[in-house]
Amino acid sequence: MGCEEIGGADRSPAIALLQLFLCNCSSATVLLQNVKPILLTSFVPWKAWQPSNSADDLLCEIRQNSLPSIAFLRGLPVNLPVARDLTIAKIRYLQPQVIVLCGMAESRQRLSLESNGVRGDRQLYTALDLLKLTVDLPLTDISDNAGRFVCNSLYYDILRHTSACVFVHVPTLTDENRRAIVSDFRQILNRIMLL
Repeated sequence: MGCEEIGGADRSPAIALLQLFLCNCSSATVLLQNVKPILLTSFVPWKAWQPSNSADDLLCEIRQNSLPSIAFLRGLPVNLPVARDLTIAKIRYLQPQVIVLCGMAESRQRLSLESNGVRGDRQLYTALDLLKLTVDLPLTDISDNAGRFVCNSLYYDILRHTSACVFVHVPTLTDENRRAIVSDFRQILNRIMLL
């Protein structure tokens, strides 16, 4: 049973929750060390023609050499109630220092750290200092528009739970940008660990 199975289309929320807690061995290591981890999340692809979700591809790159202080919740369904419930359950279980929600943004060329989530006329803002997280990163920007899809909705709902959260939109990864995007993202994570 691998993490890749979490949030599959034909999995019930209860089975997905069980898999979520069983598959993440780095979480157990973190809890044993009394270190509050950083929780990274990603979605499954939402369009049939997409071979993968670039946010999940980025997390795969990070996971290859990750520290035990990083926990993963990969493959969230593109379904707000289920994605929200799975994420909040993982937050309650791990009690992470910071949550980094990641989603794909095909139209963007750079990583985008979103400043806020919106619902109707209400906005909630991250408590993280995005300027400190992005300074001197060549392929990373701060954005004030998380979109109007499940990315924004999940971000808003998690910000209602905790402001120690940021949403990162990830462009399509290519041979040309992959190394630089991964490098920027690693630097963001390192800076978060120093908060």
